[in-house]
Amino acid sequence: MAAACGWVNHRWFRLPHTIGLVLIALGVSFAALLLDAVAPALRLESTVRDTLTQVDFHDTLMTGMLGFLLFAGALHVDLAHLVSRCWAISTLATVGILLSTGLVGAATYLLTGLAGLDLPLPYCFVFGALISPTDPIAVLAILKKTTVPETLEAKIAGESLFNDGVGVVLFSILVVVATGGGEHGATPTAGGIARLFLTEAGGGVVLGLAAGYVAYRAMRAIDEHNLEVLITLALVMGTYALALQLHLSGPIAMVVAGLFIGNHGTQFAMSAGTRDHVEKFWSLLDEILNSLLFLAIGFEVFALTLTPAMLWVAAAAIPLVLTARFISVSLPILTLRPWQDFTPGAIPVLTWGGLRGGISVALALSLPSSPLRDTILAATYGVVVFSIVVQGLTIERVVRATVK
Repeated sequence: MAAACGWVNHRWFRLPHTIGLVLIALGVSFAALLLDAVAPALRLESTVRDTLTQVDFHDTLMTGMLGFLLFAGALHVDLAHLVSRCWAISTLATVGILLSTGLVGAATYLLTGLAGLDLPLPYCFVFGALISPTDPIAVLAILKKTTVPETLEAKIAGESLFNDGVGVVLFSILVVVATGGGEHGATPTAGGIARLFLTEAGGGVVLGLAAGYVAYRAMRAIDEHNLEVLITLALVMGTYALALQLHLSGPIAMVVAGLFIGNHGTQFAMSAGTRDHVEKFWSLLDEILNSLLFLAIGFEVFALTLTPAMLWVAAAAIPLVLTARFISVSLPILTLRPWQDFTPGAIPVLTWGGLRGGISVALALSLPSSPLRDTILAATYGVVVFSIVVQGLTIERVVRATVK
């Protein structure tokens, strides 16, 4: 199906591949819903829903695809550019996420109250945590098709790679707070939350670096491109599984391992021929998994249970999240500007280019089934679809208009 939709997009619509897949999947989904309304005897909607429920989107993405996609994305990022902008990237990926989570959470509490949905404040912050991080998969897919100054591209890519891992850790912590699921049912303390955050994030960095070094030493001892591709696959699968077992951040471990192999491993452990094979393999795998992911995002409309109030919240969440993104980008940049150069237009480009994607949807789907989850999922899906389609299609215009 991904191949067929991709062919239709390439043949007639000529949209960026990932955006085209989302729109075609949405079109097919709405056509199926309309046909079901006209001819309910076909039971088309229930059949599709039953089929989709057999596939756990959260589990498929978060434990199956995410490690490969993050490693593939980090593999092609220039570490020197990231290091030279480490203060900006680290501030955006930490302070920016915390600030955005707080702003979105507080505003969502007011918004859902006005809509009569009365989402508890802790769950509003859970929504803030899952929607605040930019999705590296969506961001990197769009950056491939957009001409952005090198310095600004490094900030966008670096922030998206690291704030994803930070966001997943923050989401996990806030879910524990919201559900009262601390140890022995106790309410988690601020100190306990800080320790958990540092353990997961810091442990992910150490694990990714250690695993990347082991793989690097193994590849340096040989020159056989098929085996070295296999080593990189083992690195991703083994490290991500180990991170889950140790309760460390798998996404952060994958980003660190990908940066290490992509910058140090390709330069010192691979011949030119092997490097070409490894890069082409991961580029192809990245394209295949991205196609499947964005197609799935379009079809996840069947997972929604909507009411008029939820539709209103989903529409209102779009400007809310964009405003929080603008503030959480502007404050760190304005604070750091006396010590670090920023490309003119960095704030509008980072704001509009901060796309959300499948990770946010997967996190929302991981919440316990309840009306609270339905509200959060509706708002998440609205923001994600707007982000991918509208922001993704117009980001190049924003770059041309603001970057001098």
